[in-house]
Amino acid sequence: MPLIAIAAITMLAPPTQTWYGYGGNPQHTAQSNVASLPLNKIAWQTPVDLNPAYSGNNLLAHYGEPAITAGNTVVLGVKTGLNDGFVVEGRRGTDGRLVWRGATKYSVPAHGWFPSFGLTLLPNGGVAWPDRGGRVVVRTSADSAASTLNTYCFYGTANYDAARTPYNNFVKICTPLTTGPDGAIYFGYTVEGETKLRLKSGFAKINPDGTAVYRAITDVSGDPEIGQVKQNCAPAVKVDGSLVYVTLYTGPYGRGKLVALRTSDLKRRYSVDLVDPKSGQPATIDADGTAAPLLAPDGTVFYGVLENAFGSNGYRGWLLHFSGDLKTSFTPGAFGWDNTPSIVPAKIVKAYTGTSKYLLFTKYNNYVSGGGEGLNKIALLDPYDSQTEPRSGITTMKEIATQLGPTPDAEYISTHPNAVREWCINSAAVDIPGRAVLANCEDGVLYKWDLRTNTFSQQMRLTAGIGEAYTPVAIGPDGKVYAINNAILFAVGSPTP
Repeated sequence: MPLIAIAAITMLAPPTQTWYGYGGNPQHTAQSNVASLPLNKIAWQTPVDLNPAYSGNNLLAHYGEPAITAGNTVVLGVKTGLNDGFVVEGRRGTDGRLVWRGATKYSVPAHGWFPSFGLTLLPNGGVAWPDRGGRVVVRTSADSAASTLNTYCFYGTANYDAARTPYNNFVKICTPLTTGPDGAIYFGYTVEGETKLRLKSGFAKINPDGTAVYRAITDVSGDPEIGQVKQNCAPAVKVDGSLVYVTLYTGPYGRGKLVALRTSDLKRRYSVDLVDPKSGQPATIDADGTAAPLLAPDGTVFYGVLENAFGSNGYRGWLLHFSGDLKTSFTPGAFGWDNTPSIVPAKIVKAYTGTSKYLLFTKYNNYVSGGGEGLNKIALLDPYDSQTEPRSGITTMKEIATQLGPTPDAEYISTHPNAVREWCINSAAVDIPGRAVLANCEDGVLYKWDLRTNTFSQQMRLTAGIGEAYTPVAIGPDGKVYAINNAILFAVGSPTP
């Protein structure tokens, strides 16, 4: 009787992922290797702001993106006061039950729109968040109910202890935190008054052992007029951990530079002046926006700016595209303001026949206030193909697919009958297995854009809709989709109806 070879049976573990914070990972690609659940119910919800500061029907407050562990703990910052104050919460992704609560005395820097509170997970299973005086709190476990807390100060704990009041009052972290592959934490900070060390606004790195490196931005930029890290700009770290990218500027509505710093010592390795591709003038860098560098799989870098002269592109700004060494500029995108695009593998877009390995998902609003028709869209763009963009008249990235917002905009419909509510996302979530993008809209609805059929295949109403600052979308390891609307974090999706 012949021998029969029997193949060993291997049990495959279900896919898992960690959503580190802004943009999902330190490169901000916003990709999920876990399929999103059907948008058939709100599984749970919790406020991210206990005292929202409304202005009529508008809420101009940026809220930090939640971080989600591979063990399915959702970590979020919660604003507690009207003008300041936060706590940090860890909640079970299954049902939203509170697992732990962490204290912080973080105070936001001077601002227009309320700035984001940006925390980050760490590769060793911990989580870090900002504290007052430019310090950072590290909780050694993001999942456990009990855990050790350590507080680190980039300019030295002894220096902080010797003069706490001025450091607490004047030194403030002004960007979301980003972690590198070795667990180092990167952030920008602003100094709003005199300190004993005569600190200047700058950029810092805290290593896993608590040692730190920091540099004044005037030293990093090589330009005496550029002395601040762009507020709300989450640093982006290369996959190999060698470089960190961040935007520097002269101040609100000023000019700026995108720089790549060596992570070892935070010395400038590459830099480029940010320029309006149509006018050739310095692009406008707005403090209230949340655009962050996106590091693409091919090593190139994307960053969104406002136009100069202001309003000359309908307040849409531009999406600039550079080589990794920032020496080469590629074709820009037609929209960049307050937006970090997301990476969409070209192979998951059924109708795409081009040669690019990836496409960009981006907000593509066309504001009535900027002279447009209010045809607010989302779009897939090919970064390596081009078209003449009708409104600006210049060569921009080619539109592969667009989707118009579904809901008429009552504010403008009497004068602009085709106007629709705008998309309120600064970083979407790309569902790779499900071949879809999850996007949040000012109409109060979360949409799933199916890239196989080019339709909104699913949607879930979250609120009645409100004019609000742009917010992120995330996907957890169990497929739940997380979206912030009207100061509430919604966990959406269930495997059963």
